Amino acid sequence: MLRSHIAWLMPVALAFGGFGLNVQSASAQTTYDTYEFTANYNTLVEINPFNEDLGIIRATITGESTDSAPYGLDSFISNTYGQVQPSDNPSITKYNFNSDPGVFGLTDQPILSDIYYGDGPNQLFGTANDSAEINFTEGTIKGAGTITITDGTGIFENATGTITFTEEDALSSDGGPSVGLAILNFSIKTPRAVPEPTATTALVGIGVTGAVLLRKHRRKTNFN
Repeated sequence: MLRSHIAWLMPVALAFGGFGLNVQSASAQTTYDTYEFTANYNTLVEINPFNEDLGIIRATITGESTDSAPYGLDSFISNTYGQVQPSDNPSITKYNFNSDPGVFGLTDQPILSDIYYGDGPNQLFGTANDSAEINFTEGTIKGAGTITITDGTGIFENATGTITFTEEDALSSDGGPSVGLAILNFSIKTPRAVPEPTATTALVGIGVTGAVLLRKHRRKTNFN
C-alpha cells in the first residue's frame, strides 16, 4: 500500500517541482481606454511683444466651452511663443507658434504649456505647435494646429494623444484681447493594466487535483 501511495505522489511532486523551477513574477499586459470627442470654445487671444530682434511674440489664449464640454473640460489656457514668417501679402502677417522656445532659437526661456480643465478632477496637459495669420484688411486672426498631450489627472492620468484645432478670431482694434471661436478635436488614450494569470494559480490547481486523485485512490485501496 505504501508503494502505491508513493507512486501516486510522484507525479504531483514532479509537477510542483517543475513549476517551481519556472515560476516568474506576474506581468501585466497594457490596454487602453480611448476618448474621442469634439468641443467648441469661446476664445480670448492676447498677443504681446517678446523679442523684437528675432520677431518673437508671446501668445496666450483662454477658452470657455460654449456648452458643457465632455468630462468636465470646460476651460483651457494655452501659452506659446510665436515668430513672424515671410508673407507675400503685405496685409497678412503670418506666425508659427510653439510651446518650446528652442524652436525659435531661445535658449534661456522656459517651455510653456496648455492646460484643459474644469471644476472636477479631470485635467489634460500638453504642448502646442500651430500657426496663424493676421489679416489686417479683413480684421481676422485665423489659426490651426496640434496640441500633443503629455499627461493628465482624474480619468486622464498618464494620458497621451493629441488635440487638433481650428480657430478664428475678430482682430481687436483697441489693443485688447481678440474674441473668437475654437473647435477642438480630442483623441486621447490612457493606459489600463490587466494582470496576467500567475504561476501560483496553476500550482494551486494542480495541488487540488492531486489531492483529489490521492483521496480517490486511497478510498479505492481501502475498499479492496
